[in-house]
Amino acid sequence: MTVRTTPPTPADEQRHSLLEIDQYIERLFVPRDFVFLQALRDAAEAGLPKINVSPNEGKLLYLLARIAGARRVLEIGLLGGYSAMWLAQAIGSQGRLVTLDIDEKCIRVARKNLERAGLASRVEIRHGDAPVLLKRMVEAEEPPFDLVFIDADKPAYPVYLDYAVKLTHPGSLILADNVIRDGKVTVEAENDKRVLGIQEFNKKLAVHPKLETILVTVTRNGVDGLAIARVKD
Repeated sequence: MTVRTTPPTPADEQRHSLLEIDQYIERLFVPRDFVFLQALRDAAEAGLPKINVSPNEGKLLYLLARIAGARRVLEIGLLGGYSAMWLAQAIGSQGRLVTLDIDEKCIRVARKNLERAGLASRVEIRHGDAPVLLKRMVEAEEPPFDLVFIDADKPAYPVYLDYAVKLTHPGSLILADNVIRDGKVTVEAENDKRVLGIQEFNKKLAVHPKLETILVTVTRNGVDGLAIARVKD
């Protein structure tokens, strides 16, 4: 008996890169905005590492903050202020974003970008070592945050998670970038400290009794991921 198969169509044979797919989504859902584009240019001109969230992931952060109704947001890791701009837009004029960074150059670039975007009044930048600043916040019993976004040094992610849980309330969101690292987190024999920090962080998320969590893949030139956790009621 001869089994006839349908020949592949041109569409079946066409392969698309992750970047092409990401750019397609960006063209449809993230219109080009001069203020955001200039923020990325300023960061590059200042020599900051090109590790900011992508436009699509920035839009995702914005939507998650809007869906959660977040008004008080904590960001750990400011860089050039690109993700802070997305979050500050989401929380509205009555919202407050507290963002932490140890690098003075990052703070200078970010402050300029936030001022250009008209968002500086919503943002409080705190300069210093994040674990130290977070410890002070807990000790001072600061009001809880509706959303925490972690995007800083990867080995310290597990520590940041502990503080994030202490600084939130039931229903709050805890988000964390770079949790897949192009699949390196799947390698048990990995010895990169950044990957090891993320592996520990992901394991803590998976079993944390106060959180319900999923990791969502995000793409650009490679595959990475965003952790989305909700503090249980």
